[in-house]
Amino acid sequence: MWSEQELEERIASAVEWLREQTGVAGSKGLVMGISGGVDSAVVAGLCKRAFPDNSIGVIMPSHSSPEDREDALLVARTFDLPALEIDLGEPHTLIMGQVEKELARFGHNPDLKRLSQGNLKARLRMSTLYAVANALNYLVVGTDNAPESYTGYFTKYGDGGVDLLPISSLTKTEVRAWAKALRLPDKIANRVPTAGLWPGQTDESEMGITYDLIDRYLLGEEVPPTAREKIETMHRQSEHKRHLPPSLELPRLARLD
Repeated sequence: MWSEQELEERIASAVEWLREQTGVAGSKGLVMGISGGVDSAVVAGLCKRAFPDNSIGVIMPSHSSPEDREDALLVARTFDLPALEIDLGEPHTLIMGQVEKELARFGHNPDLKRLSQGNLKARLRMSTLYAVANALNYLVVGTDNAPESYTGYFTKYGDGGVDLLPISSLTKTEVRAWAKALRLPDKIANRVPTAGLWPGQTDESEMGITYDLIDRYLLGEEVPPTAREKIETMHRQSEHKRHLPPSLELPRLARLD
């Protein structure tokens, strides 16, 4: 395990990196979504340290559990972080209702409805964060950790649509260690990971594998063959999420005068 000094040094490096990247972009501060989970809580703590007077959190419930809101507010209070609360439930319901009505004419697969509505939530949150960021000349800071980045466990143009990713090289175990170093309450540091995309949803049940196994794989440790195959398959199938869209390059044609 890491010493207290090692953790503080790594946290200080992340804070300085956030300041440098913001300066390069010519921006004034940072905005991040706060869900009440440990990843967004750690990112909130880093942003507050980087810009004590120019960082803001956004809480974006969408038919969410009241506990999620309470935990998000707890994170904001812990860091004395200004927070906006923007309820996305109504726009989410309106859009999905119209989509389902129109798709009914095409005989779409109803089993995909849950995934579709979950991804819409993530994309509405992304749009909301950028609406806030653009108004303040801030950058949007993402919360993906190393297991999520490697396996593609994020929504393309949703929680994957950000300007900066300060914890994407951290295993889940490291994120929890940083949470304790940042003095987050145990309730937050040890919270069951969930994206809050539908009632009862958890990250590990949706992925079908534990964060611990992915951490061990990323650290080069031995994992069961079935786990290794699943992780590598997820990484391969999500490769498109980690790159800009492919662009067709056609040869220039000479103008006809």
